[in-house]
Amino acid sequence: MSAEQSDAKLVARCRTGDEDAWRELVERFSRYVYAICVQAFRLPEHDAEDVYQEVFARVYEKLETLREDDAFRPWIGQLTRRLCIDRKRSGSREEPADAVPETAADDVLGELEEAFDVHEALAALPENCQEILDRFFARDESYQTIGEALEIPSGTIASRISRCLAKLREIFEGRNPAAEPS
Repeated sequence: MSAEQSDAKLVARCRTGDEDAWRELVERFSRYVYAICVQAFRLPEHDAEDVYQEVFARVYEKLETLREDDAFRPWIGQLTRRLCIDRKRSGSREEPADAVPETAADDVLGELEEAFDVHEALAALPENCQEILDRFFARDESYQTIGEALEIPSGTIASRISRCLAKLREIFEGRNPAAEPS
């Protein structure tokens, strides 16, 4: 299965009962759902795990109610958010329900959406770009370290990073035509 398969195509496959598609859907969105629980709502681990299970159980039960397959990510994000709020209100075992202001949760949700978009765009890049950008930005490796690991001169690392970032920018601009000047 392609890592670049759109969410809409994956959801469509899930609707047909494709078990491989369901596993891929859960894998694709598991970190996103868990991050909303833990980072945006600061649920303790046991509550986050409960919400995580409930989210995917409801997705499985209610996937047919989703009107448009390409709206899956906002739908699962909103479902997760509502279940987290319900968990907080029902008296989480460790925190009072008002411990996380809703605006703080919204800020973190925005950051998570952005991180998810970057992750998807990176997956669409050629493998050599994925590797060099991961090493430089995520692992914070020096040009010399990257050059040694990839067996290329360290003097060419900056230009390769620049080209890969340009490709990444093209992917983002292609996904968000509304952001282009009219």
